[in-house]
Amino acid sequence: MSTAAPIARSLVLWVPDWPITASIRVSPLPADVPLALIDKGQVFASSAAARAEGVQRGLRVREAQARCTELIVRPYEQQLDQRTFETIVAEIEELMPGVQLVRPGICAIRSRGPARYYGGEKPAGLALVTLLDELGVAGACVGIADGPFTAEQAARTATNSKRVRVVPAGDAALFLRDLPINLIEQPNLVVLLRRLGISTLGEFAALPADDVLGRFGELGAHLHALSGGLDSRPIVHRIPPQELDLAVAFEPALDRVDQVTFGVRAAADDFVQTLVARHLVCTSLRVEIETDLGDYSERSWLHPRSFTAADVVDRVRWQLQGSAEVDSGLRSGVTRVRIVPESVDAIGNHEVGLFGAGPDERVHNGLSRVQSMLGHDGVLVAVMSGGRTLADRATTVPWGDRPLLSHSPGEPWPGRLPAPFPGTVFPAPHPVHVFGPGGSSVGVSERGVLSARPVRFASSASGREIREITAWAGPWPVAERWWDAEVSRNINRFQIVDDRGIAWLLVLDGENWSAEARYD
Repeated sequence: MSTAAPIARSLVLWVPDWPITASIRVSPLPADVPLALIDKGQVFASSAAARAEGVQRGLRVREAQARCTELIVRPYEQQLDQRTFETIVAEIEELMPGVQLVRPGICAIRSRGPARYYGGEKPAGLALVTLLDELGVAGACVGIADGPFTAEQAARTATNSKRVRVVPAGDAALFLRDLPINLIEQPNLVVLLRRLGISTLGEFAALPADDVLGRFGELGAHLHALSGGLDSRPIVHRIPPQELDLAVAFEPALDRVDQVTFGVRAAADDFVQTLVARHLVCTSLRVEIETDLGDYSERSWLHPRSFTAADVVDRVRWQLQGSAEVDSGLRSGVTRVRIVPESVDAIGNHEVGLFGAGPDERVHNGLSRVQSMLGHDGVLVAVMSGGRTLADRATTVPWGDRPLLSHSPGEPWPGRLPAPFPGTVFPAPHPVHVFGPGGSSVGVSERGVLSARPVRFASSASGREIREITAWAGPWPVAERWWDAEVSRNINRFQIVDDRGIAWLLVLDGENWSAEARYD
């Protein structure tokens, strides 16, 4: 005879609109500003002011901007979400140890310890809410109930006037009974249950457990138990991350680059040795610099292999010189330098090969040095992205930054140019004229029919050098976003070979011809 696992009392903290809160904490904005975070061309999260204007998750950017003309748009960054909430969790662990990070904006704690310390479950929840208020995180709510699932729903149903909601022991099923079925967060199962006439968690929990197991499997049985308040999942507290960052404070503030770099040299040695002692190397680090005037500089640096102590000092120097008016003097004194390893790896994965395999560090260091003098956008590298035209597929990103591509090159992109690709792509298309027999201009009808056979073409700039067309293929139409007049595109592409044996990629946009690339 088996007995059910005991259900532990759980305390769950929920921060509404955490992606919006995280974005505003990093780049401050007024709390009442209409803000939307965009992911893959759609609204991922919106502020309360934006939602009041009708901006909802899933809307296209243009539709959201049409509903709210003052909408501020920012890209959604999952890493920023996680990194910012890590600082909140670290503060919570100082108050209540044993925190389990559910996802950014939600964390869970076994309520037994905090309740004993603060004299009850509700005082423990109030202490946690007060801490979040002190950290500048407004609107945080706490739910306390049997199991993390019920506690999370209690937190989500809390109000501004009653930010701590306690569900008494044994009342989880009663509390969940009238809540909507979509809270189980399984869209396919929710659709099926609604077709069966089940719209609340209580109706789902009322079904026989054996029938649910036989019909929906293990996942359905687990969700059935959650709906009835039988959440026996334990809270597994996270293991706090290793403290690998380096911070150096200067008192009094230093106003020379050489003084600052000398001050961090010894600390950089300790930083690298600490990583080596743990069999780690740093491949990406973030340098944060604070001054006595309140200025703040932050920059992430990548390394083709791993950072040495000298590399760390160089990055600090380059960042200081890149933000200074002169090479040796700074606009204000530096009070603190913090170095955070953003990416670490096992040291065994970065041993130098027998024949020097791997990226050339001289090239990497040289470009990073030039970038520190010209600015973050002073050195750009080309990255292949997705798209149907050659211009769409070429994306430039600052040297050392990880490319964040809005169009993935791995997607099918029907209609894109097939291989082999041109050897030379012109930065700006060269206008040309294409002539048919008798010197008539060549066009393409709406049905994709040529008005005349192309026999010659010449540059529109001079018009003197006319080349005979010995072979041609096309047209290949590209029609994109025809429903949006502002960004729609309807072009036709041709491949031609001239009398010198050179192949070209020509584009007809309306009545205008241009040479986009050359096959070398």
